[in-house]
Amino acid sequence: MALNAVSRSLHDVGLAAWFGGTLANAVALNAAAGHAGDARSAGAVSNAGWDRWTPVNAAAIGAHLAGSVAQLGANRDRLKAQQGVATMSLVKTGVTVAALAATGYSRVLGRKVSQAGAVPLADGTTPTSETPTEVATAQKQLTALQWAVPALTGALVVISALAGEQQRPKEVLAGLTQRFSH
Repeated sequence: MALNAVSRSLHDVGLAAWFGGTLANAVALNAAAGHAGDARSAGAVSNAGWDRWTPVNAAAIGAHLAGSVAQLGANRDRLKAQQGVATMSLVKTGVTVAALAATGYSRVLGRKVSQAGAVPLADGTTPTSETPTEVATAQKQLTALQWAVPALTGALVVISALAGEQQRPKEVLAGLTQRFSH
């Protein structure tokens, strides 16, 4: 039982940090960088914030994935026997892969912006007419991705709530009954 509590905690705390941190950065950091005083400082502020967040985000994602794998192992019998659990697990895995891909690609683009140094930017995801083309292209893609990552990780929070509901005794019984009545 204690091991299950640890894996659930890793899963939930990791996902909470991944979701909350990326949402906060999209809502606050990227926009706040535009108030840095001048266009070159905007890039430096945004880059500094995202560069500081990256190792924390990586740890959060690692914790979430470790907890997810452990939870999958702990629930393997339910996965096989209870109607709906396998489908939920497949959907959750697909959304997790999409969130990982969006996060990874965001980091690749963010690194391009960060490595360009103190180039002129309107804010964390908006170029100016003086922003170098490669950086402006990366920023335009980051504009969408800054919302895609919290949307996908938010969807994981919802799917995780569904998974928790599937573990209620009444739901387990109903799922087993459905599975074996077919």
